[in-house]
Amino acid sequence: MKKDNDNRKKNIFKSFLKFALNVLILFLVFSLGAYMAVESEVIKRTAEKEVVFIGKLLGKYQSNEDRLVQNIDFSLYWDTWDEIKESHIGNNEISDKKLFYGSLEGMVRAIDDPYSEFMDPKLTREFEENMSGSFEGIGAEIGIRDGVLTIISPLSGTPADRAGLKPGDKILEINGETTEKMNINEAVSKIRGEKGTEVKLSIYTQEMNEIKDVLIIRDTIIIESVKLEILEENIFLIEISAFNSDTRSLFSKFAKKAFDEKASGIILDLRNNPGGYLDSSVFVLGEWVNGKRALMEIFNDGREVEYVAKGSNYLENIPTVVLINYGSASASEIVSGALQDYEKATIIGTKSYGKGSVQMVKNMKDGSSIKLTIAKWLTPLGQNINEAGITPDEEVIITEDDYLNDKDSQIERALELLKK
Repeated sequence: MKKDNDNRKKNIFKSFLKFALNVLILFLVFSLGAYMAVESEVIKRTAEKEVVFIGKLLGKYQSNEDRLVQNIDFSLYWDTWDEIKESHIGNNEISDKKLFYGSLEGMVRAIDDPYSEFMDPKLTREFEENMSGSFEGIGAEIGIRDGVLTIISPLSGTPADRAGLKPGDKILEINGETTEKMNINEAVSKIRGEKGTEVKLSIYTQEMNEIKDVLIIRDTIIIESVKLEILEENIFLIEISAFNSDTRSLFSKFAKKAFDEKASGIILDLRNNPGGYLDSSVFVLGEWVNGKRALMEIFNDGREVEYVAKGSNYLENIPTVVLINYGSASASEIVSGALQDYEKATIIGTKSYGKGSVQMVKNMKDGSSIKLTIAKWLTPLGQNINEAGITPDEEVIITEDDYLNDKDSQIERALELLKK
């Protein structure tokens, strides 16, 4: 009897245990279903918090009334990429590299700074060749002025110079293609080409107020950046076409020659000089004002960096006239501005271009590069010449008649002043 009672109790306990296990299983199944229903939302919210925190650290999110607001959805980039690759009629001809470089170019262009640009490996090589003084093309520095592709300066003796291009001329078309939305990289790529080939430019000239087509034969452009000509009464005419890698050594040689041969005057010709390396311009200044401030750089955080001219002072006591025009920009304005501030030279010609900013070129690991405006610069006495340019002490304009008759009225006026 007792044994039967024990068996009955065991059966009741087993039944209760099975019931409890079934209830537990049902609860777990229900909980798992509920968890699965909200799992993606929980993960999403958790991920968003982490992303917003990281974004705050990286400065990619803005604060709005004490709330962090994500203002960039990078999935849109890849959605656009995929749409182009899938839907564009020419998608089979579009390389991933072209799309990638184009997106980087567009990102830099969005800064809306005509002096900042992304350069793919090909354009980077061309830029480096240009700064070394050897390349194939027409020999003209171009830029964007008031949203229009503009000749900054044709280099002396080049196809562009022989074709009569002038600083300030607007390039409206290249080989029949409008330049309206063309950036500098695209324009340079289309204008440059192998020696002996042709390029047709549609040019608007401000002087003549007309549009004309100019056919130019490309050539190899090899330029020594500094040239010397000794004029009457032992007056040294030193022309710097650009502040390139060879400028320091060439200018130093000619400055010493002027000192040794007791030059009666110096005409420093910076007309149509688009600029170049900042350190070369600082070195050139050192032949007149060694040890003095050459310029002041100001960065967006308010930090200031002073550049001091360092040279041999060979030209310190030689009367000097500097020639400038609209094609004189950047480094050439650093030199002419400082010499004007220190009253070490008389500036003759027309107002300069007005580029008072400094660019840094950073080479990337794949051979591309990015050129960014990192600072503005002021002359030693604090002039900000950006857009305004440098106003000459004496304005002398070369007229169309002067040009047609091969007359350089600016050099003639410089000679008159130095002979006095």
